[in-house]
Amino acid sequence: MTGSPPPGPVEERLADRLVDQPGAGAARQRASSLLRRLGGYDRVVYRSVAELSTPRLDEPLRRVSDFANFSKPWFLTAGALAVFGGPRGRRAALTGLTAIGVTSLVVNQPMKKSMGERRRPDRHRLGVPAQRWVRMPASGSFPSGHSASAAAFAVAVGEVIPGFGPVLRVAASVVAFSRVYTGVHYPSDVLVGATVGALFGRVAGRLALRRWPAATRSSQRHDKEHTS
Repeated sequence: MTGSPPPGPVEERLADRLVDQPGAGAARQRASSLLRRLGGYDRVVYRSVAELSTPRLDEPLRRVSDFANFSKPWFLTAGALAVFGGPRGRRAALTGLTAIGVTSLVVNQPMKKSMGERRRPDRHRLGVPAQRWVRMPASGSFPSGHSASAAAFAVAVGEVIPGFGPVLRVAASVVAFSRVYTGVHYPSDVLVGATVGALFGRVAGRLALRRWPAATRSSQRHDKEHTS
């Protein structure tokens, strides 16, 4: 086991696929070279995060990463919105949970399987301090489901209740960073997951605004009156 090479980031696996195809031309060779460089940067950033001398963050970020399993923060937030947020809060909660559901289905099925269940980073080999470790998931590494769900919920709810958007985006960013900090994901896993989640969150939010346009405009006017 100690003599095996570390698993390469997703960019390097894509590069291998490009050059392994029959008749790979110059364009594929250039794309393969670019992907390998990006893969190198991916590992460099991962190591840089692992080498951060921030012991005071180890326990908080480890707890954040664990707590985010099964989208617990977002389900709890949705519950609070539904109970205390009135009709608008219930619409935002439903929109956010819908975004999580669609995002999780896409990320955990076709996207992860398309990369052949990419292996997780070797935390020991790549220098992640053991005190940061959380349980290593058994699923493929690419893309990050935690980051995708967090971004999907934050963006979707922020579309319906704009005032909540900044706070939820910060919370989602902390969750995403914790996945690299604890060593269970490469940065590319997190970036792609968050991008996919944000996309589905935006779509869910826009559909919700079309579904309840009159109620949303009324709520926004009410907010402006109280902040002006």
